[in-house]
Amino acid sequence: MIPPVESASEQTATSHVLEAANVEKRVVGPSGDLRILSDVSLSVAPAEAFAIVGPSGSGKSTLLGILAGLDDASAGDVSLFGQSLGQLDEDARARLRAGRVGFVFQSFQLLPGFTALENVQVALDLGQRTHPRYDARALLTKLGLGERLHHYPEQLSGGEQQRVALARAFVVEPDLLFADEPTGNLDAENGARIIDLMFELRAEQGASLVLVTHDTALAARCDRQVRVYNGNVSPA
Repeated sequence: MIPPVESASEQTATSHVLEAANVEKRVVGPSGDLRILSDVSLSVAPAEAFAIVGPSGSGKSTLLGILAGLDDASAGDVSLFGQSLGQLDEDARARLRAGRVGFVFQSFQLLPGFTALENVQVALDLGQRTHPRYDARALLTKLGLGERLHHYPEQLSGGEQQRVALARAFVVEPDLLFADEPTGNLDAENGARIIDLMFELRAEQGASLVLVTHDTALAARCDRQVRVYNGNVSPA
């Protein structure tokens, strides 16, 4: 039997928004068992910015997926807001994240048939915040997209699409934001602008941040860093 997701009051008893204990990830490859992550333990405190750095292929994006409950660990345990993800099925994990977790991906992940405004409104529809600080239109305007509300993703530049993705992530005022190489598909100028906006919104809302990046200068803006190399994690 899958246990119920804890209430917000029960979850606030924990001192961390995210904890991982002895996490491993193994997959079966052509030559047998392949270990991607080995004995990973870490924690993220409320309002903390936490960077996961490492070269391409080191396992950092796999780790983020496990921490967010989008993928399963082969061993170990991850707790989100004090709730063990291993005890929840996919639907229960989605309910736990709804309105409390935001995502920003390198590839934007916008819905192509939705306008910028609709892409952000859908996050509010799925979230659980009763009185969010911003509505979709107000936040997009704050991010400089007031004239692009009714444009579809294909009609927006890469920088504009990522600003829509930021608005979608922050409109529900998440307790925790996962960002996976958020500037990976942007030029330097647009990338710097997106990062400034992300840290500005995070500070304004007091959200925790788990940031995957290979950019050491970007990681240095976070409170703490860990480095993933050959599946092992160590302080950066």
